[in-house]
Amino acid sequence: MSVTAVGGQEKKLSLFHLTWPIFLELFLFMLMGLTDTFMLSSLSDDAVSGVGAANQYIHIAILVLEVVGNGAAIVVSQYLGSKRYIEAAKISGLAVSLNLLVGLGLSVMFMLFTNRLMTAMNLQGEVLAHAEAYLSIVGGAIFLQAIINSLAAVIRVHGFTKQTMFVSLGMNIIHVVGNYALIFGKFGLPELGVQGAAISSVGSRLIAVFVFFWLLYRVMEYKVEFRYYITWTRSYITKILNIGLPSAFEQILYQGCQLVFLYYVTHLGTEALAARQYAVNISMFSYLFALAIGLGTSIITGRLVGAGNKDEAYKGLWRSLKWAFLFTIIMVAVVMTFRFPLMRLFTDNEAIIELGASVLLLAFMLETGRTFNIVIINSLRASGDAKFPVLMAALSMVMMSLPLGYFLVFVMDLGLVGVWLAIAADEWTRGIFMALRWKSRAWERHALVDDDVQPAPEIA
Repeated sequence: MSVTAVGGQEKKLSLFHLTWPIFLELFLFMLMGLTDTFMLSSLSDDAVSGVGAANQYIHIAILVLEVVGNGAAIVVSQYLGSKRYIEAAKISGLAVSLNLLVGLGLSVMFMLFTNRLMTAMNLQGEVLAHAEAYLSIVGGAIFLQAIINSLAAVIRVHGFTKQTMFVSLGMNIIHVVGNYALIFGKFGLPELGVQGAAISSVGSRLIAVFVFFWLLYRVMEYKVEFRYYITWTRSYITKILNIGLPSAFEQILYQGCQLVFLYYVTHLGTEALAARQYAVNISMFSYLFALAIGLGTSIITGRLVGAGNKDEAYKGLWRSLKWAFLFTIIMVAVVMTFRFPLMRLFTDNEAIIELGASVLLLAFMLETGRTFNIVIINSLRASGDAKFPVLMAALSMVMMSLPLGYFLVFVMDLGLVGVWLAIAADEWTRGIFMALRWKSRAWERHALVDDDVQPAPEIA
């Protein structure tokens, strides 16, 4: 499965060459969260629980920012496939400025309502104090992530996944060093604990913004002119939002459900809360390959759909799904086998270790279902079919998974295991329907680029 790149950068974009840098980039991104958890666990389990709870809101904010980032990436991908390169550059500039405005709005919200957001999650005492300290700093600077999302998405969809990976590598190195220095007071810096982790996160993102801007003008043959940032074109915005809004809303539903599940867990006690956070951090590595393959496949799918080669897009998805499923099973086997040693990396509390290991034992049931959704949903979006996954998210996640989780946790008294079983049921339900959707080829009707090459009207 491959597609030809643009302009003077003529080359084959194979799934492998796109995916391995994406895999490393995602691995490094997850490593950033794992590093926070690992270092903070040496302070206390309360610190880990507080930061984990605050990060639920950060994750939702990032998903809101992906309305523009992901939407623009898919539109740009299809325009590149149809060889309309200047329009792709215009959409890229628009995406950066539009996402920055959204990010600034979110930053203001976090600074004004930090306490209300965290107390709404039933947090108390030290856990609440740590959560507020972290969210006020990281949330207040979330506009930096807004810029990063847009720039990284545009650069990646042009085929330069290796370059975005190197930026992530640098950002992670800075973050890890900053964590060590500011959490524990090394190199003559103050010992700030949770606040130090937050400052380190913001500092690494600030540096990444400058590097991504430099990279944007380094790798793109058709440059994003300054006027593209301030020229808002109605049809481009409509196409971005038609993909971005459903895509983000589906993810917001997912994270919203995770917040509800987190609320369930708060009633199980602080040990369950910490066990959940550790297990979530470990589980992320189970679906890492699938996520990388899903994103790489979506880049190729967008190009192929834009070029009108829908048969190759259809066949390529199934090949990608087989590879993703294989890697997921291997990673799940590793996690299940070493679940106790992995939990002991974070804590020596045997009750937390037992709880975390019990849910990691369910990884096979959960992560195999998640693989279907990761790979197929990304390609459905890339084809322009972004609304169907939202419909299924509302039916499966909200109407089935949440009530099932409540029943399993509080009625059947399964505790944290009940949460994992409810999430697994949702992943498999949606996964089956996503496979049927791709097989039906209904997504072919949703291509974003038509044969009309007239310039789109601009918003004065």
